[in-house]
Amino acid sequence: MDIKCEEVDSDERSETPEPPPPIVLSQAADDHGMDGSLLEGGHHDGSPAARPDTHTDNTISPSGYMDPNVSGTSSGIPTSGPTFSALHRLRRKRKPPRMKDPLDDILLKFLTAQRVVEERFLQMEERRMQRDMELEDRRMQLEQRRMELEREHEYRMFTIFAQMVNALRHGGSMQTLGLDLSQASSQSSSQASGPGGRPSSASASKDGSSRVTSYPSKSLPNGLKDVLSSAEHNPTFQQPESSSYLSKRGNEINSFGIIQEGYTAYHTDKHDQDKNPNLMRTDIYQIDPPLLQYPDWKGHEFLRVQVGKFLTKYCKAPVLLKPENIVVVNGCGSLFSSLSAVLCDPGDTILLSSPYYGVIKDDIFFYSAVKPLLVDLESKVTDGDTRPFQLTVGKLEKTMQIAKLQGTRVTAMILTNPHNPLGDIYSAKEMKEFLEFAKRYKLHVIVDEVYMLSIFGDMDSFQSVLSFDKLPDPQRTHVMWGISKDFAASGIRVGTLYTENTDVISALGQLACFHGVPGPIQYMVAQLLRDQDWISQVFLPTNRARLKTAHKCVANELRAMGIPFLNRHAGLYIWADFRKYLKNPTFEEEEKLLKRFVKNKILLINGRSFGCCEPGWFRIVFADETYRLQLGMQRLRKVLEEQDSEIQSIEKGSNTDSENRTKVVEDIFEIGVQQSPPDPALDGLIGLLRQQIRSTDWLQRNTPEQFAQENPEVYDVFCKLAEK
Repeated sequence: MDIKCEEVDSDERSETPEPPPPIVLSQAADDHGMDGSLLEGGHHDGSPAARPDTHTDNTISPSGYMDPNVSGTSSGIPTSGPTFSALHRLRRKRKPPRMKDPLDDILLKFLTAQRVVEERFLQMEERRMQRDMELEDRRMQLEQRRMELEREHEYRMFTIFAQMVNALRHGGSMQTLGLDLSQASSQSSSQASGPGGRPSSASASKDGSSRVTSYPSKSLPNGLKDVLSSAEHNPTFQQPESSSYLSKRGNEINSFGIIQEGYTAYHTDKHDQDKNPNLMRTDIYQIDPPLLQYPDWKGHEFLRVQVGKFLTKYCKAPVLLKPENIVVVNGCGSLFSSLSAVLCDPGDTILLSSPYYGVIKDDIFFYSAVKPLLVDLESKVTDGDTRPFQLTVGKLEKTMQIAKLQGTRVTAMILTNPHNPLGDIYSAKEMKEFLEFAKRYKLHVIVDEVYMLSIFGDMDSFQSVLSFDKLPDPQRTHVMWGISKDFAASGIRVGTLYTENTDVISALGQLACFHGVPGPIQYMVAQLLRDQDWISQVFLPTNRARLKTAHKCVANELRAMGIPFLNRHAGLYIWADFRKYLKNPTFEEEEKLLKRFVKNKILLINGRSFGCCEPGWFRIVFADETYRLQLGMQRLRKVLEEQDSEIQSIEKGSNTDSENRTKVVEDIFEIGVQQSPPDPALDGLIGLLRQQIRSTDWLQRNTPEQFAQENPEVYDVFCKLAEK
């Protein structure tokens, strides 16, 4: 038996990219013929006799194999036609190419874009993290710098405290022990010099004044000297120059601005999300409402802008008042306290006409140790006067001469226009005369115009100092105003000051942290002042009409009771004369009458509380509702009737000799005055004696009745001599 051997292509040949050899079919004209041969072949049993008519070219199939070559075949005789698997592969091969789907391109582009975006995001995140790290380092540096400045400030305060303890322990003055910082600084600069012979503790300015950059080190602990010396040579901070407009204490207050340096810089360029967004960005965005933060202690800028516009309109200023010249604190009382601290030294005096608003005395004294120098005004109209209690330049000059004889230092003057409690309105001519007088003596003038919108007289007019085209001394003229009186909002503590003196504003800024106005209150006041149409058309006409009605109600009652009073149409008060209801013309009797008013639930203020030199005058507040005023006047009438009946009973019991003696004494006094004209020097001494007598209560404490009880024998002898 012969074994048929055929060469079979290796695997390497099948892996080549060349296509397999084509299949040649001799009797395959069409598919029908092919199918027929397949059917015919399928009916034979495979014997050689059954395949003579079929001619087939035995070549390699599309798969590279032939049926006779496959192992396991039952016969080695070649088949008469192609197998079924080969034909099936052939048909699959002849299928047309598949069309490309457009969604594939879209998906590919999407994935590519996503990868680019992710890479860009990673790059931005890396830069952000790097920037945040830099900002955090910067914040740490600023925090460290702030802590250093706070420590320097604490060291300086500790030094001052130690010097004060030394002063109290040795009984010396503050200046001799080094508490006068500006003087100590200049001394240390002249004694200690750095390399090259240059001063190491102070630098001279162009005008000869020295910059206060160091403090005396005699009483410093050894551990603090190095820290203070490093702070003194720090070029980033310079103490303000000494100002000739401020007192020594004012310059010292203005010099303590180390911690305030960064605080001021912050408010100068404060971040705003819309207007000034160039601030650091952090991971956590925390935006607090600005009104709940520490403000600029001189007042939020939005409020100072509205105050400037408001005062420009209602004071009729020739130009728009700048907000940087305005300071806002919690009330005009705080302004009096702060101004007296920065303009005066302890023991100085402020020129003030009496009667005056009594609280001013406390405002300028409590933590400033400044006293008022009173210009006593009398109810009697003398030569040159046109009304009772009139202030003139002549009276101011006389008081200044007396102060000069006494050695009293006067640094300022207070003018209230319209006046409290008199209700007088100073004319523009009078105000200019007062300002010229102050310029001659280099006095600061504090003009209180807190009642400028409370004028309800049809013929009365008010002219503010801010309306003047030119002030005699603008650097020493400071104008106050607040909402307490004109807007009937005394519980909302807001007082404003306008001054063109930048040194005064800077010094007040140091003290303003003790007198700050809450942010929400500032916002409310700014909204109020912004609505000038409502103020002019609704509020002011209504307020003036009500003040006029209330004033008329009280004035008619006083006329019915026969009580003299100053009929003024400005302010909230009536200055009334109750002298005829005093049993004796003394301040002691005035105080007794006041207590009687209070006991009967009548609240009046006696003249002595306002520094009045004549006992018996009282201030009545008429700015209230009509029914309350009527009830108060009924109570007042009842008390005065009781007081008058007691006085009449005392007069009936007295003998006529006392009246004769009083008349004789008056005649003698008048003759003595007419015998010789008063000498100017003698007149000044007499005025000084009167002022000293009025400023003490010795006469009230040592009455004739008290003398009779203590020395009855001497009193009897005196009475016998008086009868002769």
